[in-house]
Amino acid sequence: MINNSIKTAFVGFGEVNSPQELIKDMCLKARNEVISLGVEVVSTDHVTDDPDGNDINRALNDLKNKEFDSLIICLAGWIPSHAVISITEEYRDKPMILWGLAGTIENGRVVTPAPQAGTTALRKVFADLGYRFKYVYNIIGKPSPLNKIENFLAASSAVKGMRQTKVGMMGFRDMKLYNTLYEGLSLKEKLGTEIEFFEMLEMLQISKTIDDAEINRVLEKIKNEWAFEKEADESMLKKGIAYYLSIKQIAEKNRFDAISLIDVDGMKKILDLPPAMIFMLLSDEMKLCTIPENDAMGAVTQLVVKSVTGQCAAYLEFYEFFEMSVLMGVPDFVPKEVTDGVVKVKPAAFGNIGGGLLNISTMKTGELTLARLSNTGKNYTMHICRGEGKLRKWEEAGWDYPAPQLPSLEIFTDSPVEEFAQKISGQHYIIAYGDYTDALKEFCHLTGIRVV
Repeated sequence: MINNSIKTAFVGFGEVNSPQELIKDMCLKARNEVISLGVEVVSTDHVTDDPDGNDINRALNDLKNKEFDSLIICLAGWIPSHAVISITEEYRDKPMILWGLAGTIENGRVVTPAPQAGTTALRKVFADLGYRFKYVYNIIGKPSPLNKIENFLAASSAVKGMRQTKVGMMGFRDMKLYNTLYEGLSLKEKLGTEIEFFEMLEMLQISKTIDDAEINRVLEKIKNEWAFEKEADESMLKKGIAYYLSIKQIAEKNRFDAISLIDVDGMKKILDLPPAMIFMLLSDEMKLCTIPENDAMGAVTQLVVKSVTGQCAAYLEFYEFFEMSVLMGVPDFVPKEVTDGVVKVKPAAFGNIGGGLLNISTMKTGELTLARLSNTGKNYTMHICRGEGKLRKWEEAGWDYPAPQLPSLEIFTDSPVEEFAQKISGQHYIIAYGDYTDALKEFCHLTGIRVV
């Protein structure tokens, strides 16, 4: 299951003949800066190249049997490479940061214990040894590159967390779409995610065993918390709640982190119930990633974005392109987390599809990141773009009059829309509020995913 806590190990270094108090103080300051990011840090005293290797042995013993997702190698001064490699080789499976600190300027002169002599002697060695690492360095008089460090640590923890993730998939290939498919073995090898199927019949059978008191409890909760623009049929609401509670049982039993349902060809066509309210409850009450239409790669993208950012990773769908922006929205639901104000709902019908409960909430605006993971065989790419989300009035043709004002954003992309459009890999993209482009790029670097 996804855990967004970041755990790292910190090991500082300095040559045995360097001023030891200076090396110690520099390492302690750097370690405290990492802790200030809200990161859980496993550490040891700084390591020297003492002839008997006592510091190396002590550090290895301090780190032994400790849990952490990444390793920060922090050089406060020059250190012969062998002392560092003696530590890193024990943890070559961990993503690493090679961090060189900086000296000072005193009376107009640079005073330095030569940390960049040590890091430059190691950078190519790390690469040649096949380490997954990031090289960062301080500059005298400038703040430490904590943003780069934080992004890398978040990505490293996300890589580990993704290895245990599961997507629960009810049905298969809704509407006979192609870009919602996936390749199971390469996905397992690349990220570790499992996609496990369950049948609509299983959900239906469980729904008949759900206790009425449990259904009524959820019914009262949504009546109190959701703003109904128009009165909804109570029997329809109870049916949707029973389906939600059924999927909840299945998700808890199988430890799913995300859920996708067969929507048009299943919930709507066979059960005559659009699943918007089911998705809302799964997302808001269980904190699961939710996406319609058996979108396997969309669900995996959600898990990546959630693992990196800690956000719910809502999906949006393309509706229109403009010269400077794209109109994105949903025909069904958004999680409460991305809603500006109260959750608003109303019963509505679209074309030949029977009526259900539709989310018509207003979305939060502001800076956001768009992402979509896709693959061609074993080759995986992630399309990443930063943008600014603003509100714009519009409606989708085909809904009962008056047409519902669907949750949506007009997103002004950093890259030109024409350039952005030529890289699009699906109708569903995942959003996170804020600029997470660098953190997602670090995740892709660590997992061998090409960024487009």
